[in-house]
Amino acid sequence: MLKIIWTGAAREEKTRPPFPYLPKSLPELGKLSPPLHLSDVAPPQTPLITIALRFPDLSKAIFHMDHYVVIYIGPRIFKMLEKWVQKASYYFDKEHYFYAGHQITIQESIENFGAIVWPGALALCQYLESDQQEISLKDKKVIELGAGTGLVSIVASILGAFVTATDLPEVLENLEFNIAKNTRGMDIHKPEVRKLAWGENLDQDFPKSTHQYDFIVATDVVYHHTALDLLLATIDYLCQPGTTLIWANKFRFSTDYDFLDRLSNIFNIAQIAEFPESNVKLFKGTVREN
Repeated sequence: MLKIIWTGAAREEKTRPPFPYLPKSLPELGKLSPPLHLSDVAPPQTPLITIALRFPDLSKAIFHMDHYVVIYIGPRIFKMLEKWVQKASYYFDKEHYFYAGHQITIQESIENFGAIVWPGALALCQYLESDQQEISLKDKKVIELGAGTGLVSIVASILGAFVTATDLPEVLENLEFNIAKNTRGMDIHKPEVRKLAWGENLDQDFPKSTHQYDFIVATDVVYHHTALDLLLATIDYLCQPGTTLIWANKFRFSTDYDFLDRLSNIFNIAQIAEFPESNVKLFKGTVREN
């Protein structure tokens, strides 16, 4: 993200001079003047104009061009917190976590990829509970794609969202079990569990006229599988004007980066967080206006 700050004399918006030449690559960044401290050149409450650019290997830089200070601010860097709760259990397939002030018990199954808690889910849960000003789920309509064990849907519902948790039929029984167990007796909106096979029967099962969501969330849904085209089509279908996509993924393969490029061709995508130790990246996206 680039924040461009006008530091010249105060002017009306319509008379403000046009933006100077913006660098399009890191080598061009190096030709600009050395970094400056923002307080040296910009008074408090200076209007900000934000432009999204992708510089994946640059975390932060400040440079000066004429009467502008251009600040590149990369994604927030997180350390994955140990949210696993050490607790004796009679069942080896249950894991205990602590998010949003609640202990959450998740039943897993090694028989299905969708019934395992993957790093992207842990990263997104940590991000959602730690940055509720950036992304507030209170009374928002949320649909999770590939909900798996239901951990993210459970955390989102605890944070106040109306959640629809979706996955393939063979995953739904365990998903429903985890959601019921962890939301029983709580004063929250209990997540709805529904079947959603990517790209199939979307018009019939999720008609746009009655299924409008504030957020689409997905974690670790991109890896080396053959349904990426269907996943992209499903996100494209569900993401209407006003919808925000929140996607967390552990980047393992070149196909992960290829999917990100394809997603960026359809949506306005910005990386909002990164967990370097786990190689998990979080992105936020909105549909582009025609």
